[in-house]
Amino acid sequence: MKDQGFTKRTQQAYLGDVRLFLSTIEKSLSAIETIDIMRFLTKMRQGGAGDAARNRYLSSIRTFFSSLIELQLTNHNPTLNIKKSKVEKNQIPTFLNEQLLSIFLQSIEGKYQIRNVAMFLLMSYAGLRVSELHRLNTSDFNQTTKSLLVYGKGRKWRLIPLPDELVKVLNKALAERLDARSKGEQPFFVSQFGRRISVRMIQTIAEKHFEELKKHYSELQGKSISSHKLRHTFATMQVLAGTDIRTLQELLGHASIQTTQIYTHVADKQKQEAMNRVTAFIPAGMGI
Repeated sequence: MKDQGFTKRTQQAYLGDVRLFLSTIEKSLSAIETIDIMRFLTKMRQGGAGDAARNRYLSSIRTFFSSLIELQLTNHNPTLNIKKSKVEKNQIPTFLNEQLLSIFLQSIEGKYQIRNVAMFLLMSYAGLRVSELHRLNTSDFNQTTKSLLVYGKGRKWRLIPLPDELVKVLNKALAERLDARSKGEQPFFVSQFGRRISVRMIQTIAEKHFEELKKHYSELQGKSISSHKLRHTFATMQVLAGTDIRTLQELLGHASIQTTQIYTHVADKQKQEAMNRVTAFIPAGMGI
């Protein structure tokens, strides 16, 4: 996986999936059959795995057997005839409205307040992924041009112009940033231990504040809200502001425009709700 350029996060995920699968098997690798893998996938689904998770388990195991074949450790791949689950497309993503987003950002307090606010501002007002925050270095922030160079999925770079208010927060975060232990690359966001902040830590900080938010806002209760929803919020706000789909694709770093088009459905929903509010005032008995 390293040789093929898989990210460290994907390596860890695939390794974890394969180890979990192998822990359920009581036969040699050469004796594993398609039915064994299907049983495992069914067990995972019964345990709560959705279509996307089930497909990742399959991809992990398929990659594992492909590697064994390349290394001449086996001559068969029992996953080849197993079909992926159909994942629902065009599902409208969960996002925060501007009021809830503002409340969320203002609720962030504590010793590392500026660092955490800067991270979540970059997600909600620049569209960064959690993994992109994790990889961000101080050298990626150009204070002169007020822009950010982001290393995203598919090992692709994109340049994001930043609004003045966000630049001010990033400058303040840099001024308060802890010294990093590393003598090589200098991470923009540093943990209390002087190391590059981990993906999981970013998610944990966001989850903590979202849980507090849920206690006070009934519209959020029962909804799964993670740090990634901040990126959804950015994309949604851009669509509602009239940003064209091609520009949004560039800002989000999507390889395919089909991935970006999901947010046009958000705009359609908002338009329908707006029309419903207006038509509610049509006088009754108009002979329609």
